Amino acid sequence: MNFLIKILYLISKMPLKILYIFSDIIFFLNYNFVGYRKKIITQNLKNSFPEKSAKEIAEIRKKFYLNFSDYLAETVKSFTMSKTETRVRMQHINQHLFHEAKQEGKNIILLAGHVFNWEWMNALATVVPQNNCHPVYRKVNSEFWEKQMKKVRSKFGNEALEANEVIMNIFRSKNDGDSIYLFVADQTPHSSHVNYGLEFLNQRTPAFIGYDKLATRMDMIFIYTEMKKVKRGHYQINYYRIEPDGEKFVNNEVVRKFHHLLENTIKKRPDNYLWSHRKWKYQDSIKTFDSEKI
Repeated sequence: MNFLIKILYLISKMPLKILYIFSDIIFFLNYNFVGYRKKIITQNLKNSFPEKSAKEIAEIRKKFYLNFSDYLAETVKSFTMSKTETRVRMQHINQHLFHEAKQEGKNIILLAGHVFNWEWMNALATVVPQNNCHPVYRKVNSEFWEKQMKKVRSKFGNEALEANEVIMNIFRSKNDGDSIYLFVADQTPHSSHVNYGLEFLNQRTPAFIGYDKLATRMDMIFIYTEMKKVKRGHYQINYYRIEPDGEKFVNNEVVRKFHHLLENTIKKRPDNYLWSHRKWKYQDSIKTFDSEKI
């Protein structure tokens, strides 16, 4: 394992333009021969965009494979990417929202989707006034990869938290505007935890709702993160504050608004979304379905 780590970090130190050569090779092999999860990707796209032709679906799928290959290269690069390089490659829009939260004395829940490249969001810690940034991650089967990803997400002064411990950490911490919690909030809950679902991308969709407890119980600020790929290796992140319709959030309101914003983001550039994950595999396990359009 130590040898593998050394090799991984040596590769990570290569310039991105070199890593993108590896990305191109991965794309060529994947697209023409391997076809990683091709059936799942195709079916997810067909179900999400029933109005699109077979040719349009194929074009999105091809561009997805290109972006997915870049995502792998960029994730490896993130192991050793410097603070200076992240500032060149990541443009953060609407940073005033973080200063407003600091002035209001309210901690932030940052909600993002699996839009490329969400792994580079960790660089946010280098530009915000908050001292505590906590990327939230989920345990994976590989102890090796979990250790490496936690290490990557704890760069730049971040302190990564496992999903099962983050809610308790938030309740125990002072709500003083000095902390940010970064959720990739379109995770698929396990079948035994599918308590709520809604229509998302024309499908009955199980929704992770852990952060919704915070919206109804604590006076925190919720911010949606919109990732935009400007060009290869360069991203723009727009931040939007999510506001309740009434005086405060009601049950599942922030979940519905997050999915509405994410759906709009995906429709702008569908090839930038992670179509290879099995987001809709537990549709039949939904206990409470919200049929209201998001």
